[in-house]
Amino acid sequence: MRAWQVPELGEPLAVLREADLPVPEPSPGQVVVRTLATAANFPDVLMCRGLYQVKPDLPFTPGVELCGEVVAVGDGVDGFAVGDRVLGGAALPAGGFAEYAVLSAAQTFPAPASLDDAQASSLFIGYQTGWFGLHRRAHLQAGETLLVHAAAGGVGSAAIQLGKAAGAKVIGVVGGEAKAEVARALGADVVIDRHTQDFVEVVKAETGGRGADVIYDPVGGETYKRSTKCIAFEGRILIIGFAGGTIQEAPLNHALIKNYSIVGLHWGLYNALDPAAVQQCHTELTALADKGLVNPLVSERLSFDQVPDGLQRLADGTTVGRVVYQADR
Repeated sequence: MRAWQVPELGEPLAVLREADLPVPEPSPGQVVVRTLATAANFPDVLMCRGLYQVKPDLPFTPGVELCGEVVAVGDGVDGFAVGDRVLGGAALPAGGFAEYAVLSAAQTFPAPASLDDAQASSLFIGYQTGWFGLHRRAHLQAGETLLVHAAAGGVGSAAIQLGKAAGAKVIGVVGGEAKAEVARALGADVVIDRHTQDFVEVVKAETGGRGADVIYDPVGGETYKRSTKCIAFEGRILIIGFAGGTIQEAPLNHALIKNYSIVGLHWGLYNALDPAAVQQCHTELTALADKGLVNPLVSERLSFDQVPDGLQRLADGTTVGRVVYQADR
């Protein structure tokens, strides 16, 4: 099979190499799928660089989130059969940027019929992160104001749609007009271009000085520091990640004085500690997709040969919406 492999660490475009590999066999608790679509994610970039918390042995095939057709089922796997169309998280080193990939059955779910292959491949990481962050950690309520940073990215775009589905007023922060168009298409009520606008001032103006009830922050650093200037009384700042490259230190006296919460989210822990909640999450996301309330916005569908360039553009921050490798049917 054709596969993209990382034999050494570095930037995706520099280190990804095409390889001819045997089709993998499932170990107990795994399924092998023919890849239908693989969504590019920032963890793929970080793993190429050797900077992610998961560090697979070299060489490995990236592609942590995908949709595929089951072709083989390992021992001990119930609920899946050859021919099923599924989505989920890849069991590295056999990731989704290949003609066949391996999934852990515990992180494999039926793909909603209401979504095509590329959309289904984008429903796992970003949308589950958003669902757990907004509902389990921040307890977002209808009528509240949700501020989403990096609103045109993978996790931010999901948070916009999930916030709207929950009945919140959603304000999205992006960088540039192209990304602003994406945030508007996703349903954001207000879109802020951080290149030309101060999001703190806009949020205060939009909320009558109150501030945002929930702030969804996958960026960190200075973005987090500025967010504390526009968080509402009893607001919740959700720490999703540090895509900006800086892990900030939070002055806790400020949280005390302004009476807000700093809430962390490690989505992966739910897979280990509360798998029933992960299944519930997928069930609810499927229902939202079937109602048209969540619909991953796939902006680019890459051929196999285009994967290194697409992943590098994601690394460089020049992509909008979801960038997905889509296999030939």
